[in-house]
Amino acid sequence: MGLPGSGKTTVGRQLARRLRLRFVDSDHAIEARIGCSIREFFEREGEARFRDIEEEVLDALTQDAECVLSTGGGAVLRPANRAHLHARSRVVYLKSTPEELFRRLRHDVSRPLLQVSDPLSRMRELFALRDPLYRETSHFVLETGRPSVSTLVNMIIMQLELSAAPPAAPPLN
Repeated sequence: MGLPGSGKTTVGRQLARRLRLRFVDSDHAIEARIGCSIREFFEREGEARFRDIEEEVLDALTQDAECVLSTGGGAVLRPANRAHLHARSRVVYLKSTPEELFRRLRHDVSRPLLQVSDPLSRMRELFALRDPLYRETSHFVLETGRPSVSTLVNMIIMQLELSAAPPAAPPLN
């Protein structure tokens, strides 16, 4: 999980490949359900209705433990999503600075929340609002600043392996 442009889909795809798991992008699952792009739906129905559908889709997707799931950046806005994600999966927060994300996304017109007069300010607002929610939901936080995608994937795999390791046996006295 992370803000738009943090690498969720790119890292998620490579992680799924390495773990030999199915990759699922929740935004694509939502688009398949609503029959149009998220941007079109957002404009036509509004954010609240989109978040209702996103919550239903994430509830269903988080019940499938055999996949790598990439969520939309705003998935953490609903308490039910945060609870389902945290309880039913191992959540990695790909943390990026607003400035870094702005550089990556400044020419991307497919993201409805960034189609404003000052996208950098909007990205800073999103970060201030969502960073605490990402931290609350996640099991691991990885800075996405300089590492390559393959390095990030290796870091995630290492964290997953460490968290799955049985606790050390108590010392024998």
